[in-house]
Amino acid sequence: MALYEPGCRLVRRDGSVAVGHVEIRVVLGRLVEMRPAFQIEVAKVVEAGDDLALVYNDWSLTATGPDGSPFPAAGKAIEIVRRRPNGTWRLAVDDPFARG
Repeated sequence: MALYEPGCRLVRRDGSVAVGHVEIRVVLGRLVEMRPAFQIEVAKVVEAGDDLALVYNDWSLTATGPDGSPFPAAGKAIEIVRRRPNGTWRLAVDDPFARG
């Protein structure tokens, strides 16, 4: 949850939105249980001033499904990130399926 700022938003595959750490933890908890191995490639970054950016990335993962079988997934994400006063970046909005 350290990647997400308070009040963050995560768009689920069905288009509904999880709001805040509590809801996002539930959504991501299911994924973490599958022990995924991620690959992420940043495709483009559009900066908006010194503390805001739009990030396009292409991701894929391989995980283990509940029945033990391999579970691959992939997407093309759009994320809005904000720089904190200490210089680190946190996700404000995460849409892992925004670009297909």
